[in-house]
Amino acid sequence: MLVVTTNQNDFEPDIHSLVKAFYPSSYVKVFMGDDADCVTVSSDPGLPDININFIEGRILLMLHLEEDFLVNGIDIDEKMNRLDVKNALKQLIYHCLSFLTAKELPWGALTGIRPVKIAMNLLKSGLGDDEIINHMQEVYFCSNEKALLALEIAKREREELGKIDLNNSYSLYIGIPFCPTTCLYCSFTSYPLEKSKHLVGEYLEALFKEIDFVADIYKEKQLTTIYVGGGTPTTLTAPELEQLLKKIAASFDLNNLIEFTVEAGRPDSITREKLLVLRKYKVDRISVNPQSMNDKTLDLIGRKHTANQVKEAFALVRESGFENINMDLILGLPEEDAFDVGLTLNAVKELRPDSLTVHSLAIKRASKLTEWVNENGSDSLNNTDETMKMAAELAQELNMHPYYLYRQKNTAGNFENVGYAGCGKYGLYNILMMEEVQTIIALGAGSVSKRVFRDGHIERSDNLKEVGGYIAGIDEMISRKRELFMSS
Repeated sequence: MLVVTTNQNDFEPDIHSLVKAFYPSSYVKVFMGDDADCVTVSSDPGLPDININFIEGRILLMLHLEEDFLVNGIDIDEKMNRLDVKNALKQLIYHCLSFLTAKELPWGALTGIRPVKIAMNLLKSGLGDDEIINHMQEVYFCSNEKALLALEIAKREREELGKIDLNNSYSLYIGIPFCPTTCLYCSFTSYPLEKSKHLVGEYLEALFKEIDFVADIYKEKQLTTIYVGGGTPTTLTAPELEQLLKKIAASFDLNNLIEFTVEAGRPDSITREKLLVLRKYKVDRISVNPQSMNDKTLDLIGRKHTANQVKEAFALVRESGFENINMDLILGLPEEDAFDVGLTLNAVKELRPDSLTVHSLAIKRASKLTEWVNENGSDSLNNTDETMKMAAELAQELNMHPYYLYRQKNTAGNFENVGYAGCGKYGLYNILMMEEVQTIIALGAGSVSKRVFRDGHIERSDNLKEVGGYIAGIDEMISRKRELFMSS
């Protein structure tokens, strides 16, 4: 355990995330306010004890590591807003830990999940490219490479978002929380179909009730994108898929729809019959997600299919007429190194998808991966700058451009997730989700709706995660949406 104490209560998530970025394999505990005064435990051997105090216009940071002490500080004043104080705090922590560990992080002191938003806001304020790059380097200590990436994506997103009337439109997320199996790294709301098949019918009934409500209250708005995710939506049978898509088509005006995505992420859930149903209802974007093209890895992470099945499923999707196929990859999977990643990238290159989403493995507390790491250690989770560059180079070879980006806590190598796509194949829903500039109504278990008001502030409404609870509590879920979306 690595112990951090602070006399402030306001910045725990930022402190925790930044310290954790320097010590990814350590359990970091932040004690705040009155709790900090009662701490009697110390960090484990080899890890520093960190004390952060806000005292009379200054933040002081003290590091104690065995026989060594390091003390540093940064000035603040009462005129500074909360964001400025937070940035000053993170700059101080970054300087001290970078010195202590001899590490520089690619995203510097940034800990939020949406770094592109910073570049986007700076673009809106009228700053030029060089000024934006300098700002991200001087305030957040981003590397030049990451600052340029954020700026490039912000420009691309701005162009795509400029084509939409954001105030008078909305997007729809529909969650299908069933999967063939639960992957080692997964923390999403998903239920293995073998054990949950008896719930599918009741789940769809509850979902349709939610669909009816939303279709009625937003009938005057234009529907921009639909994203059916999960779980794995194609875990449903072909008749069940048809039932769902028919309901969507009957309930919503799809005349202004720009993009209709269905995740068929698991190759072992894809059949010709299901693809015909998707085509029938004008789904135009589909995901076939291998994560890795190494059979040993696929078995280890609980995906009960082979790399060859991925190739067969991809070919079947292409033969069925889909011209916008995405593939998801995860870098940093257990026991994979650069050679293994290279094998995956070569296999993907042969398939030539239209878009590629490259994830850095994130260790989520709710996933089985946490238990696996506790038993096997984190040394075998190797995502590096080299493998990230390998994936970016593949995307470039396939004439794809980075178009959206987000970060997660506890990612291998403290890197990012990037979506690449060819011109005209950008996943608009993904951009809308990241930029939070359009209302997105989310239906189904574990989903979270976001209403974006005209003044820019956002309010959320979440659905129960557990399938049985969602089914039983569907009237409550609708009541939550009524309160959020029918208020002025």
